[in-house]
Amino acid sequence: MTVSPLSFPLLLDGLKAAGEDTRLRLLALIGEGELTVSELTEILGQSQPRISRHLKLLAEAGLVERFREASWVFYRRAVETPGGALTDALLALMAPDDPILLRDRERLEAVRAARAAHAQAYFRAHAHEWDAIRRLHAPEEQVEAAIHAALSGGRIGSLLDLGTGTGRILELFAGEMERGVGIDLSAEMLAVARANLDRAGVRNATVRQGDIYNLALPRDSFDVVIVHQVLHFLEDGPRAIKEASRVLRPGGRMLVVDFDPHDLEFLREQHAHRRLGFAPEIMESWLAQAGLVPQSHRLLAPKDPGKSGEGRLTVSLWLARDPRVALADAPQKQEVA
Repeated sequence: MTVSPLSFPLLLDGLKAAGEDTRLRLLALIGEGELTVSELTEILGQSQPRISRHLKLLAEAGLVERFREASWVFYRRAVETPGGALTDALLALMAPDDPILLRDRERLEAVRAARAAHAQAYFRAHAHEWDAIRRLHAPEEQVEAAIHAALSGGRIGSLLDLGTGTGRILELFAGEMERGVGIDLSAEMLAVARANLDRAGVRNATVRQGDIYNLALPRDSFDVVIVHQVLHFLEDGPRAIKEASRVLRPGGRMLVVDFDPHDLEFLREQHAHRRLGFAPEIMESWLAQAGLVPQSHRLLAPKDPGKSGEGRLTVSLWLARDPRVALADAPQKQEVA
């Protein structure tokens, strides 16, 4: 493990902040993914003021990062700050089979399971109206045209649609791809997607049930990966992006379509949205951490920006590329006579 050196004051402040029972446990939990104060309170069984005070000390020392989304406050491990090196070192030194950490991790998994159950209940209840709900969020025709434009001019031999939902993305690219695969966790959504693809006469695409965090697909197997309106449902967006990048071929492209930051709390409360949009710098950081090179970012404003409620959503499209050079695109060595 390579650790960047820290100045004496930064190292001392960081060690002071981490050198307490609860704060060290908090650091270990946040190392597993982004969590809210209420979730950490539930896992550790301590009062919210106490947990908030410990988190404040960790954030001031640069070991964790704090960010707000509407009424929720999330904490994540520091990455871009000097204290991130110390966080990485401390997490690497923690024994994964430590009884205290194991028990905390079990409670974390229970929190995650309850969250996933809530999301799946929503999907089951709304499977047949999914496209209608998406149309409430942004003009679908405009989004589809922008998706086409983002991927124009490049070969789409094989396409992977993560969180395929109704299968619309596969249907959209059926005439341009050689083969397509759609992945979704919800069996109900897959039933809808299969029916839609059959009705549209799409024969070069299949859908299957799968986990976006652990794709049962070989490395370097797709030219294009599309993540369309999925990340706002997920707890661990960076992990999903990294796993998606694993199956990209050298030179392959990833297109992420989601929402710009917004404050529509009803989407979280009524529609199981985990995140209320993504700032460009956050998404570009996730793509870079996955080894991809961001290429472009485009915003699509709603038809009626002044309208209150569900219409006030802006769609973001991020395009990134795998920097490895595909063998077919590499310069051929000239033979010398």
